[in-house]
Parts: sequence; C-alpha cells; structure tokens
Amino acid sequence: MASTFLDKDITRRYDIVISDVDGCLSPEDPKNFNPEGLLKVAEHNRLAIDQGDRPIVTLCTGRPQPFVEAMCRLLQNMTVPAIAENGVWLFDAGRNEYVMDPSISDVDLEAVHEAEMWIRHEYALAGFTIQPGKTASVSLYHPSRERMLAVVPELRAAVDERGWPLRISTTWFYINCDLKHINKGTGIARLLERTETPKDRLAGIGDTNGDSFIADAVDYFACPANADDEIRKRAHYISPLAEVDGVVDILTRLGGR
Repeated sequence: MASTFLDKDITRRYDIVISDVDGCLSPEDPKNFNPEGLLKVAEHNRLAIDQGDRPIVTLCTGRPQPFVEAMCRLLQNMTVPAIAENGVWLFDAGRNEYVMDPSISDVDLEAVHEAEMWIRHEYALAGFTIQPGKTASVSLYHPSRERMLAVVPELRAAVDERGWPLRISTTWFYINCDLKHINKGTGIARLLERTETPKDRLAGIGDTNGDSFIADAVDYFACPANADDEIRKRAHYISPLAEVDGVVDILTRLGGR
C-alpha cells in the first residue's frame, strides 16, 4: 500500500530524497555528530510532512537497523520507510515494522554466520572489529584505512574458496561482506514498490561508489564535498560543503517551488 504522504496536493519537484548516512548525514570516522546540521534536516522533514512543499529525506545505508531507527526518529521521518544493512531491511518507523528481504533464505543466514565466525577468529588479533547489530551481513572496521584495504584480496579469496555467497566491498573505514543478491539497489526497489514512487520523483545523496545504487535509482543525484572521485562522476550537483552541511545545502536546492 502506498504511503499516505503521496496523496497530498503537493507542489514539490521531488517526493523523496534517498540519502546515505556515513559521510553524508554523519561522519564515518569516530567523530561527533553535527547536531546543528541534523536539526536542520529534521526541520526540513517536519516541513515536508506538514506542508508538502519539499521532498522527505529517508535513509539508505549499510548501518544496522537499530542505528537507522534512531536516525529516522531524530530526523523526523516517521513516514517513508528506510533501508538498513545495505538492503537487508526495509524499516518503517511509523508502523514500527522491520521487513527483511524475503529472498534471504535460512541457508544464506547460515553462510553469513559461518563467515562471521571465521572472520572473527582470523582477524581479531590483527586489530579488526566486527560492527555489531547486523543480521545478514558482516562489516569489519580497522582504524587504519591502509591496513583495512590490505586484507581485502585475501578476504575475497577466502570467501570464494569456501563458497560463501558474499560480495566484498569497502567504504572509507569498513569492509562490507554482503549477500551477493542483496544491495542498496534491491532495498530501494522494495522502497519504491512500497511507496509507489516513480524514478522522476526521486532525488538521492551519496559520497562513495557504493552509492551508485542510489544514483541509478533517482532522477537527480548530488554529493557532499567529501565524496570520492568515482561517485562524483554521477552527480548532477556537488556541494562545496562536507557531510551533513552539504546535505543541508543540497536540500535547500531541492526545496518546494
């Protein structure tokens, strides 16, 4: 069933902004949030819902569902579902509903669990930690980006050797091990089916090449100043401001008309 916000008599150019979190709304490295910037996004969403004159910001991120739930509540988005864990979860804050992608099987979950146990034993002593709270994927963190990137080839080889159905990718500080058939694109497809939103009513924001799934799904794509070189090639607009300040700048450009 479509979300009720689409039934309003609206004047906005876009209905939804699909935004990444790390590197966009919050730092990926261990730094404080920018509360002033987040409050501006929250006010944008409040006005979007009350007045229907600007797009509602929702999330599409590799972060686990509890983090996404907290961010949705903070950003005043209780209307449009958000995507967590790189497509594993579609979370509807207003309904308090958590829906795992139905294509994820028990066999998939067993493979992820087996891989997580192996990764934990193999890399814990090397200073890697596993991001907690994930259900159908594994993310490794290391404070040294150089050290993180150095283990990617051996991790890919181990995954292939053991037949785990996982795709290995990186962000600024994480190695993501996701099920091959699940990604931000499959999550966005479920979101759009749920909200009955066409591509020409969508805008997106991202900062790394993993956000190409967002760029593929939307009519207008923008990046904050800290975006990497590859994803910048996909942008219609690159803000001169970084992270959430850049997001606020982008949202200002997408305001109602």
